[in-house]
Amino acid sequence: MSALSSLAVVGTGLVGASVGLAARGAGIDVVLRDASPEHARRAADLGAGRPPAPDEPPADLVVLAVPPERVAGVLRDAQRAGLGRTYTDVASVKAAVAGEALRLGCDLATYVGGHPMAGRERSGPGAARGDLFVGRPWVLTRGDAGDEHVRRVRALVTACGAVPVEAGAEEHDEAVALVSHVPQVVSSLLAGRLVDAPAAAVALAGQGLRDTTRVAGSDPALWTAILAANARPVRAVLEALRADLDRLLGALGHDDDGVRDALARGVEGRARIPGKHGGTPTTYAAVPVVLRDRPGELARVFLEAALAGVNVEDIAMEHSPGQPVGLVELLVRPEAAGRLADALAAHGWVVHR
Repeated sequence: MSALSSLAVVGTGLVGASVGLAARGAGIDVVLRDASPEHARRAADLGAGRPPAPDEPPADLVVLAVPPERVAGVLRDAQRAGLGRTYTDVASVKAAVAGEALRLGCDLATYVGGHPMAGRERSGPGAARGDLFVGRPWVLTRGDAGDEHVRRVRALVTACGAVPVEAGAEEHDEAVALVSHVPQVVSSLLAGRLVDAPAAAVALAGQGLRDTTRVAGSDPALWTAILAANARPVRAVLEALRADLDRLLGALGHDDDGVRDALARGVEGRARIPGKHGGTPTTYAAVPVVLRDRPGELARVFLEAALAGVNVEDIAMEHSPGQPVGLVELLVRPEAAGRLADALAAHGWVVHR
């Protein structure tokens, strides 16, 4: 018998609705609950689940997809109402949530902390995607939970296409401070410098600025709560980053070796970021192709790549200011780059070799 046949999702924003979509796609019955009837209805309309029946039986697993500061209270209420057999959450901090749950008297023997390392800069059920978690790590902090409850949560993670990773709560919080929370802060601070910048300067923005400020469009209220709940590890990383900035400031203009060392360390660190599907980082070759800004152009260039027998591993796009064209970089394995460039050029595409 499957470890998981029924699921209740409490909170139908981006992550909750995405969990529902993924679970439904895996054949799991999903019940949606939300303090906002409108959110729950929209998520149900999208196919993320159904409303609870009047005599709804306990679900195998209850997912609490609410902000970190609300998880413990919602967990207590859900357990008192008998909504499920096992409980988990998707909050991006774990130690503070577990501590508050203990203080409120929650049953931690049936609770497994969870955090899918996936998201978008958009929010709400309308931004949900059934493939949001595919190939992404999903951290589990088991605490006092027994194996039966861990198995149910792992079954959900697998159904969503994610990769379960077990860790301690403190270990998790220190890790996400470095790889998620501080990048959000840095992106927001960099984007904030644009507020008072001259319009002519902002008009020169290229893909580099767009890449580094993409997550700055995230919900400030949500991130305020996350940073407050994980303040100590975030502060530690920010203090180390401040020391790096101070060294770079001291080197600018008269110590080129110091500047070069800082930049080279960045190259070394970036090379450690896992590659496609979490595998070993791979260096791809870029085949830049000029695209006209009209419907179907991107689909056409992908079709050309497929006909040439080349798999596009990733893409990057940059639009030309004031021009109805843009440049798409097709990232492919180095041995396929020449073949793809030749095939595209032969079919009339403008390729920058």
